[in-house]
Amino acid sequence: MDELIAPTLELSRSQFLRNLEAVHRQIAPSGLMIAMKDDAYGHGVEWVMDAALSASDDLVRLYGGYDVPTSLRIRACSEHAPVFAWATSTASEVEQALRHRIELGVGTSEYLTRVVDAAARLGVRARVHLKIDTGLHRNGVRPEEWAAFVAHAITAERAGHIALVGVWSHLAEASDAEDDEAAAEFARAVELVRVSGGTPEMLHLTASAASWWRPELRGTVSRIGAFCYGIRSADGPEIPGVAPIAALRAAVRAVDADLVEVGVGSLHGLPSTLTGAQIGTPGGPRTVRRIGPVTSFVEAWDGAAVGDTVTVFGPGGQGESDATALAERIGTVGEEILTRLTDQVRRVSVS
Repeated sequence: MDELIAPTLELSRSQFLRNLEAVHRQIAPSGLMIAMKDDAYGHGVEWVMDAALSASDDLVRLYGGYDVPTSLRIRACSEHAPVFAWATSTASEVEQALRHRIELGVGTSEYLTRVVDAAARLGVRARVHLKIDTGLHRNGVRPEEWAAFVAHAITAERAGHIALVGVWSHLAEASDAEDDEAAAEFARAVELVRVSGGTPEMLHLTASAASWWRPELRGTVSRIGAFCYGIRSADGPEIPGVAPIAALRAAVRAVDADLVEVGVGSLHGLPSTLTGAQIGTPGGPRTVRRIGPVTSFVEAWDGAAVGDTVTVFGPGGQGESDATALAERIGTVGEEILTRLTDQVRRVSVS
Protein backbone atom coordinates (compact mmCIF):
# COMPACT_ATOMS: atom_id res chain seq x y z
CA MET A 1 0.00 0.00 0.00
CA ASP A 2 1.23 3.51 -0.87
CA GLU A 3 3.21 4.90 2.07
CA LEU A 4 1.27 8.15 1.75
CA ILE A 5 -2.04 6.54 2.70
CA ALA A 6 -0.82 3.83 5.10
CA PRO A 7 -2.23 4.74 8.53
CA THR A 8 -0.11 4.38 11.65
CA LEU A 9 -0.82 3.39 15.22
CA GLU A 10 1.71 5.33 17.27
CA LEU A 11 2.62 3.54 20.51
CA SER A 12 4.21 5.46 23.37
CA ARG A 13 6.76 3.28 25.14
CA SER A 14 7.31 5.76 27.97
CA GLN A 15 3.57 6.08 28.67
CA PHE A 16 3.18 2.31 28.63
CA LEU A 17 5.88 1.98 31.28
CA ARG A 18 4.28 4.74 33.34
CA ASN A 19 0.98 2.85 33.13
CA LEU A 20 2.61 -0.36 34.34
CA GLU A 21 4.14 1.50 37.28
CA ALA A 22 0.80 3.14 38.15
CA VAL A 23 -1.05 -0.19 37.99
CA HIS A 24 1.66 -1.88 40.04
CA ARG A 25 1.38 0.79 42.75
CA GLN A 26 -2.41 0.61 42.79
CA ILE A 27 -2.71 -3.15 43.19
CA ALA A 28 0.28 -3.80 45.50
CA PRO A 29 0.95 -6.10 47.24
CA SER A 30 -0.96 -8.12 44.64
CA GLY A 31 1.29 -9.05 41.72
CA LEU A 32 0.59 -7.85 38.18
CA MET A 33 -0.34 -10.29 35.46
CA ILE A 34 -0.42 -8.29 32.24
CA ALA A 35 -3.01 -9.77 29.89
CA MET A 36 -1.84 -9.93 26.28
CA LYS A 37 -4.74 -11.57 24.44
CA ASP A 38 -5.67 -10.43 20.91
CA ASP A 39 -2.07 -9.53 20.05
CA ALA A 40 -1.70 -7.54 23.25
CA TYR A 41 -4.96 -5.69 22.65
CA GLY A 42 -3.86 -4.80 19.14
CA HIS A 43 -0.58 -3.20 20.24
CA GLY A 44 1.63 -6.14 19.24
CA VAL A 45 2.95 -8.87 21.55
CA GLU A 46 6.58 -8.30 20.59
CA TRP A 47 6.36 -4.53 21.10
CA VAL A 48 4.76 -4.95 24.53
CA MET A 49 7.30 -7.57 25.61
CA ASP A 50 10.25 -5.46 24.51
CA ALA A 51 8.95 -2.55 26.57
CA ALA A 52 7.86 -4.57 29.61
CA LEU A 53 11.12 -6.49 29.83
CA SER A 54 13.00 -3.19 30.05
CA ALA A 55 11.14 -2.34 33.26
CA SER A 56 12.23 -3.34 36.76
CA ASP A 57 12.16 -7.07 37.44
CA ASP A 58 9.41 -6.91 40.06
CA LEU A 59 6.93 -4.90 37.96
CA VAL A 60 5.28 -7.85 36.16
CA ARG A 61 4.65 -11.10 38.03
CA LEU A 62 3.15 -13.05 35.12
CA TYR A 63 2.54 -12.59 31.38
CA GLY A 64 -0.95 -13.74 30.39
CA GLY A 65 -1.10 -14.90 26.79
CA TYR A 66 -4.70 -16.24 26.92
CA ASP A 67 -4.05 -19.01 24.34
CA VAL A 68 -1.01 -21.16 23.68
CA PRO A 69 -0.04 -19.60 20.31
CA THR A 70 0.12 -16.14 21.90
CA SER A 71 1.98 -17.54 24.89
CA LEU A 72 4.57 -19.10 22.58
CA ARG A 73 5.16 -15.67 21.04
CA ILE A 74 5.71 -14.31 24.54
CA ARG A 75 8.10 -17.13 25.32
CA ALA A 76 10.06 -16.36 22.12
CA CYS A 77 10.71 -12.90 23.56
CA SER A 78 12.03 -14.22 26.86
CA GLU A 79 13.33 -17.60 27.99
CA HIS A 80 12.71 -16.82 31.64
CA ALA A 81 9.51 -14.75 31.85
CA PRO A 82 6.65 -16.63 33.59
CA VAL A 83 3.86 -17.11 31.03
CA PHE A 84 0.25 -18.20 31.61
CA ALA A 85 -2.22 -19.54 29.00
CA TRP A 86 -5.77 -19.99 30.24
CA ALA A 87 -7.74 -21.00 27.14
CA THR A 88 -8.59 -24.69 26.91
CA SER A 89 -6.21 -25.98 24.24
CA THR A 90 -5.69 -28.91 21.89
CA ALA A 91 -3.46 -31.87 22.77
CA SER A 92 -0.68 -30.63 20.51
CA GLU A 93 -0.88 -27.13 21.99
CA VAL A 94 -0.70 -28.55 25.51
CA GLU A 95 2.48 -30.43 24.62
CA GLN A 96 3.98 -27.29 23.09
CA ALA A 97 3.08 -25.32 26.19
CA LEU A 98 4.68 -27.85 28.50
CA ARG A 99 7.85 -28.05 26.40
CA HIS A 100 8.17 -24.27 26.66
CA ARG A 101 7.36 -24.04 30.39
CA ILE A 102 4.06 -22.24 29.94
CA GLU A 103 1.69 -22.40 32.91
CA LEU A 104 -1.84 -23.58 32.10
CA GLY A 105 -5.25 -22.59 33.38
CA VAL A 106 -7.41 -25.69 33.80
CA GLY A 107 -11.17 -25.40 34.15
CA THR A 108 -12.57 -28.86 33.34
CA SER A 109 -11.86 -32.39 34.53
CA GLU A 110 -11.37 -33.55 30.95
CA TYR A 111 -8.76 -30.87 30.33
CA LEU A 112 -6.98 -31.69 33.58
CA THR A 113 -6.73 -35.32 32.45
CA ARG A 114 -5.24 -34.23 29.11
CA VAL A 115 -2.67 -32.00 30.82
CA VAL A 116 -1.70 -34.73 33.29
CA ASP A 117 -1.37 -37.30 30.50
CA ALA A 118 0.76 -34.95 28.40
CA ALA A 119 3.03 -34.19 31.34
CA ALA A 120 3.47 -37.91 32.03
CA ARG A 121 4.34 -38.58 28.38
CA LEU A 122 6.89 -35.77 28.27
CA GLY A 123 8.34 -36.48 31.69
CA VAL A 124 7.75 -32.92 32.90
CA ARG A 125 5.79 -31.33 35.73
CA ALA A 126 3.05 -29.04 34.43
CA ARG A 127 2.40 -25.85 36.38
CA VAL A 128 -1.39 -25.50 36.57
CA HIS A 129 -3.92 -23.01 37.88
CA LEU A 130 -7.28 -24.61 38.72
CA LYS A 131 -10.37 -22.62 37.78
CA ILE A 132 -13.53 -22.52 39.87
CA ASP A 133 -16.73 -21.20 38.27
CA THR A 134 -17.89 -18.50 40.68
CA GLY A 135 -20.95 -17.55 38.63
CA LEU A 136 -19.83 -16.10 35.30
CA HIS A 137 -20.08 -19.54 33.61
CA ARG A 138 -17.05 -18.79 31.44
CA ASN A 139 -15.35 -22.16 31.79
CA GLY A 140 -14.45 -23.35 35.27
CA VAL A 141 -15.55 -26.22 37.48
CA ARG A 142 -18.89 -25.87 39.22
CA PRO A 143 -18.74 -25.71 43.04
CA GLU A 144 -20.57 -29.03 43.44
CA GLU A 145 -17.85 -30.74 41.36
CA TRP A 146 -14.90 -28.88 42.88
CA ALA A 147 -13.96 -31.42 45.58
CA ALA A 148 -13.56 -34.28 43.11
CA PHE A 149 -11.65 -32.02 40.72
CA VAL A 150 -9.24 -30.92 43.45
CA ALA A 151 -8.75 -34.51 44.55
CA HIS A 152 -7.79 -35.43 40.98
CA ALA A 153 -5.28 -32.55 40.88
CA ILE A 154 -3.75 -33.40 44.27
CA THR A 155 -3.31 -37.02 43.19
CA ALA A 156 -1.56 -35.89 40.00
CA GLU A 157 0.63 -33.52 41.99
CA ARG A 158 1.71 -36.24 44.38
CA ALA A 159 2.53 -38.43 41.38
CA GLY A 160 4.87 -35.70 40.13
CA HIS A 161 2.90 -34.82 36.98
CA ILE A 162 1.69 -31.34 37.94
CA ALA A 163 2.47 -28.54 40.35
CA LEU A 164 -0.72 -26.93 41.60
CA VAL A 165 0.51 -23.33 41.66
CA GLY A 166 -2.72 -21.34 41.35
CA VAL A 167 -6.47 -21.07 41.78
CA TRP A 168 -8.41 -18.55 39.74
CA SER A 169 -11.78 -17.43 38.40
CA HIS A 170 -13.55 -14.63 36.55
CA LEU A 171 -15.93 -12.07 38.02
CA ALA A 172 -19.08 -11.07 36.18
CA GLU A 173 -18.67 -7.47 37.44
CA ALA A 174 -22.43 -7.03 37.06
CA SER A 175 -22.85 -5.62 40.57
CA ASP A 176 -20.93 -5.33 43.81
CA ALA A 177 -23.31 -7.78 45.47
CA GLU A 178 -22.78 -10.44 42.81
CA ASP A 179 -19.03 -9.93 42.94
CA ASP A 180 -19.11 -10.31 46.73
CA GLU A 181 -20.94 -13.64 46.35
CA ALA A 182 -18.38 -14.75 43.74
CA ALA A 183 -15.51 -13.79 46.05
CA ALA A 184 -17.03 -15.84 48.86
CA GLU A 185 -17.33 -18.84 46.54
CA PHE A 186 -13.73 -18.34 45.46
CA ALA A 187 -12.56 -18.24 49.09
CA ARG A 188 -14.36 -21.52 49.81
CA ALA A 189 -12.71 -23.10 46.76
CA VAL A 190 -9.24 -21.98 47.85
CA GLU A 191 -9.80 -23.25 51.37
CA LEU A 192 -10.81 -26.68 50.06
CA VAL A 193 -7.60 -26.83 48.02
CA ARG A 194 -5.57 -26.01 51.12
CA VAL A 195 -7.26 -28.52 53.42
CA SER A 196 -6.73 -31.11 50.69
CA GLY A 197 -3.00 -30.53 50.88
CA GLY A 198 -2.52 -28.01 48.08
CA THR A 199 -0.38 -24.89 48.52
CA PRO A 200 -1.31 -22.56 45.63
CA GLU A 201 0.83 -19.43 45.60
CA MET A 202 -1.13 -17.54 42.94
CA LEU A 203 -4.75 -16.65 43.60
CA HIS A 204 -6.40 -14.47 40.98
CA LEU A 205 -10.01 -13.44 40.70
CA THR A 206 -10.03 -9.83 39.48
CA ALA A 207 -9.37 -8.24 36.10
CA SER A 208 -8.76 -4.54 35.35
CA ALA A 209 -11.80 -2.76 36.84
CA ALA A 210 -12.30 -4.89 39.95
CA SER A 211 -8.55 -4.99 40.62
CA TRP A 212 -8.48 -1.20 40.59
CA TRP A 213 -11.70 -0.32 42.39
CA ARG A 214 -12.29 -3.34 44.69
CA PRO A 215 -9.02 -3.90 46.59
CA GLU A 216 -10.69 -6.31 49.02
CA LEU A 217 -11.28 -8.74 46.15
CA ARG A 218 -7.70 -8.85 44.90
CA GLY A 219 -5.74 -12.05 45.28
CA THR A 220 -1.98 -12.52 45.26
CA VAL A 221 -2.16 -11.81 41.51
CA SER A 222 -4.36 -9.38 39.55
CA ARG A 223 -5.04 -9.88 35.83
CA ILE A 224 -4.82 -6.47 34.18
CA GLY A 225 -5.25 -6.00 30.47
CA ALA A 226 -6.97 -2.84 29.28
CA PHE A 227 -5.70 -0.51 32.00
CA CYS A 228 -2.05 -1.34 31.26
CA TYR A 229 -2.60 0.00 27.74
CA GLY A 230 -4.49 3.06 28.95
CA ILE A 231 -7.87 1.75 27.80
CA ARG A 232 -10.51 2.82 30.28
CA SER A 233 -13.83 1.01 30.68
CA ALA A 234 -16.65 2.18 28.43
CA ASP A 235 -18.63 4.92 30.20
CA GLY A 236 -16.15 4.52 33.06
CA PRO A 237 -14.09 7.15 34.86
CA GLU A 238 -10.57 8.18 33.97
CA ILE A 239 -7.93 6.03 35.65
CA PRO A 240 -5.60 8.03 37.90
CA GLY A 241 -2.01 7.79 36.71
CA VAL A 242 -2.94 5.88 33.56
CA ALA A 243 -3.21 7.34 30.05
CA PRO A 244 -3.70 5.99 26.51
CA ILE A 245 -0.55 4.76 24.82
CA ALA A 246 -1.96 4.55 21.27
CA ALA A 247 -2.84 7.19 18.68
CA LEU A 248 -4.26 6.33 15.25
CA ARG A 249 -3.10 8.76 12.57
CA ALA A 250 -3.48 8.94 8.81
CA ALA A 251 -2.34 11.18 5.96
CA VAL A 252 -4.45 13.39 3.73
CA ARG A 253 -4.62 11.83 0.27
CA ALA A 254 -6.73 14.31 -1.68
CA VAL A 255 -8.49 17.64 -1.14
CA ASP A 256 -11.50 19.28 -2.77
CA ALA A 257 -13.70 22.20 -1.82
CA ASP A 258 -15.93 20.36 0.65
CA LEU A 259 -14.22 17.12 1.60
CA VAL A 260 -10.75 15.89 2.47
CA GLU A 261 -9.87 12.27 1.73
CA VAL A 262 -7.68 10.60 4.39
CA GLY A 263 -5.90 7.28 4.16
CA VAL A 264 -7.71 5.09 6.68
CA GLY A 265 -10.85 3.06 6.10
CA SER A 266 -12.89 0.02 6.99
CA LEU A 267 -10.39 -2.45 5.52
CA HIS A 268 -7.87 -1.07 8.00
CA GLY A 269 -10.38 -2.00 10.72
CA LEU A 270 -12.07 1.37 11.23
CA PRO A 271 -15.79 0.62 11.80
CA SER A 272 -17.88 2.21 9.07
CA THR A 273 -20.49 2.98 11.74
CA LEU A 274 -18.14 5.67 13.06
CA THR A 275 -19.34 8.06 10.38
CA GLY A 276 -20.17 11.27 12.24
CA ALA A 277 -17.24 11.04 14.65
CA GLN A 278 -14.90 13.96 15.17
CA ILE A 279 -11.24 13.59 14.21
CA GLY A 280 -8.36 15.96 14.76
CA THR A 281 -7.00 17.91 11.80
CA PRO A 282 -4.58 20.83 11.37
CA GLY A 283 -7.70 23.00 11.06
CA GLY A 284 -9.26 21.68 14.27
CA PRO A 285 -11.88 18.96 14.85
CA ARG A 286 -13.75 17.87 11.73
CA THR A 287 -16.63 15.44 11.18
CA VAL A 288 -16.14 12.18 9.31
CA ARG A 289 -18.71 12.14 6.49
CA ARG A 290 -18.08 8.72 4.98
CA ILE A 291 -15.84 5.71 5.67
CA GLY A 292 -14.82 3.69 2.63
CA PRO A 293 -12.66 0.57 2.27
CA VAL A 294 -9.24 2.25 2.41
CA THR A 295 -9.99 5.95 2.76
CA SER A 296 -12.46 8.16 4.60
CA PHE A 297 -13.92 11.55 3.77
CA VAL A 298 -13.82 14.38 6.28
CA GLU A 299 -15.14 17.93 6.33
CA ALA A 300 -12.62 20.24 4.67
CA TRP A 301 -10.63 22.93 6.45
CA ASP A 302 -8.79 26.00 5.25
CA GLY A 303 -5.32 25.22 4.00
CA ALA A 304 -5.79 21.44 3.88
CA ALA A 305 -3.00 19.85 1.85
CA VAL A 306 -2.01 16.39 0.66
CA GLY A 307 0.35 14.88 3.24
CA ASP A 308 -1.23 16.61 6.25
CA THR A 309 -1.73 14.32 9.25
CA VAL A 310 -5.09 13.72 10.92
CA THR A 311 -5.67 11.95 14.23
CA VAL A 312 -8.57 9.51 14.47
CA PHE A 313 -8.06 9.05 18.21
CA GLY A 314 -5.36 9.45 20.82
CA PRO A 315 -3.14 12.09 22.38
CA GLY A 316 -1.61 14.80 20.25
CA GLY A 317 -4.73 15.44 18.19
CA GLN A 318 -7.97 17.38 18.51
CA GLY A 319 -10.34 14.49 17.90
CA GLU A 320 -11.42 11.76 20.30
CA SER A 321 -9.01 11.46 23.21
CA ASP A 322 -8.73 7.67 23.10
CA ALA A 323 -10.14 4.51 21.55
CA THR A 324 -12.80 4.24 24.25
CA ALA A 325 -14.16 7.71 23.51
CA LEU A 326 -14.53 6.65 19.89
CA ALA A 327 -16.05 3.31 20.88
CA GLU A 328 -18.67 4.91 23.11
CA ARG A 329 -20.19 6.54 20.02
CA ILE A 330 -21.24 3.12 18.70
CA GLY A 331 -21.95 1.29 21.93
CA THR A 332 -18.82 -0.80 22.14
CA VAL A 333 -15.52 -0.81 24.06
CA GLY A 334 -12.10 0.62 23.34
CA GLU A 335 -10.57 -2.85 23.07
CA GLU A 336 -12.73 -3.57 20.02
CA ILE A 337 -11.55 -0.48 18.18
CA LEU A 338 -7.90 -1.40 18.78
CA THR A 339 -8.14 -5.12 18.10
CA ARG A 340 -10.02 -4.55 14.83
CA LEU A 341 -7.06 -2.68 13.34
CA THR A 342 -5.41 -4.85 10.71
CA ASP A 343 -1.74 -5.36 9.94
CA GLN A 344 -2.11 -2.76 7.18
CA VAL A 345 -2.02 -0.24 10.01
CA ARG A 346 1.69 0.22 10.75
CA ARG A 347 2.62 0.03 14.43
CA VAL A 348 5.20 2.74 15.13
CA SER A 349 7.01 3.10 18.45
CA VAL A 350 7.45 6.61 19.81
CA SER A 351 9.13 7.80 22.99
